[in-house]
Amino acid sequence: MTTLRVLSTHLFLSQRLHPGVLETAARTGAQAVEIFAARQHFDYTSREDVAELAAWFRSNELQAWSMHAPLFPDREMGRAGAPAVNLLHPEKARRIDAMDEIKRALETADSIPFSKLVVHLGERSDEWSPRTIEYGLTALEHLGAFAHPLGVRLLVENLASEATRPERLMHILEVGHLNSIGVCLDLGHAHMTVGIPEAIASFSTRIVSVHAHDNHGLKDEHLEPGDGTIDWAQTTAALKALPTPPATVLELSRSLAEPAATLVERVQKAFEKLD
Repeated sequence: MTTLRVLSTHLFLSQRLHPGVLETAARTGAQAVEIFAARQHFDYTSREDVAELAAWFRSNELQAWSMHAPLFPDREMGRAGAPAVNLLHPEKARRIDAMDEIKRALETADSIPFSKLVVHLGERSDEWSPRTIEYGLTALEHLGAFAHPLGVRLLVENLASEATRPERLMHILEVGHLNSIGVCLDLGHAHMTVGIPEAIASFSTRIVSVHAHDNHGLKDEHLEPGDGTIDWAQTTAALKALPTPPATVLELSRSLAEPAATLVERVQKAFEKLD
């Protein structure tokens, strides 16, 4: 699918991101990782944790290519009641809190050399309205201005909500003349909503990276390619036809009981399916 193989640390979300985890990621054949900024996994507010990862990347070939912005501000992924990081929330205070939380994660680019930040606009229940456009523009302009001096480019991701369908995200980007902001095409989310061919057609040359995972079209299962109902032959052909093929970010889930050796083999096979 692309010359760059990236593994999302979403695969290790249930454990702390430490050098041993990165070494496992390197054995999968990945050339780079997308760091999933969830505090129980990677505490971007901890100087010690940031310094530990920065030192590892300086001494190893595996790149820190991108970071996924936080979805929750706590260590429980919202299960203890913490509100989600929602840039489209009707309450201004919630939108400001969301931007502040994302900026905390972005600041780690001073130490860890990632160059892309994947951002969610809102949550599953968010609807499309004129206010969606206003709030989306404000958030992306603000975060883009904050990211630029750090050498980071924002990538906005399609979700399963009405507000984040591909044609609507493109409307926000075009209305705001946000030419520097790219797209992370999530294939699983597209498969559940408008369909992958339509999503690729809508985003076209804006696609910088692809979240690759499979499902059966009903829920976000994060299966390995081929274990759901996505047409991978059609999908890979369409992505290869783009002027600049996007990076492939393999974003899978993992059973807590799965041993590291089995995990490495599974990821290797998943990358092979995408070639």
